[in-house]
Amino acid sequence: MQYKELTKIEEILLVAIWHLKDKAYGVKIRQYVSNIIGKDFTYGHLYSALNQMVTKKMVQKKTAGNSSTQRMGRPRIYYSVSPEGLKALTAAREMNQKLWSIIPDYALDKKK
Repeated sequence: MQYKELTKIEEILLVAIWHLKDKAYGVKIRQYVSNIIGKDFTYGHLYSALNQMVTKKMVQKKTAGNSSTQRMGRPRIYYSVSPEGLKALTAAREMNQKLWSIIPDYALDKKK
């Protein structure tokens, strides 16, 4: 089966969610992604992308835990990579490996 090519942010978010496993909720995902891309990743951008990925069935979301005063009565939403998301991520990894395999490491060495 052919999978739709992931955008770079979809790829990064899937990796983040996979890596964080059962700790994959908004704040943790945002911190992880901001660290990877080296700049602030806004909540607006995060939740917009996550909602699109839920619609595309690449990630699943569930609410868990108790709502707290600190969270203004809202339960925490956790995300997980769906089977379709894992297939798309695997296809993206394979494509990236093929793409980068044609460029030798020394060709990107800035010391030359």
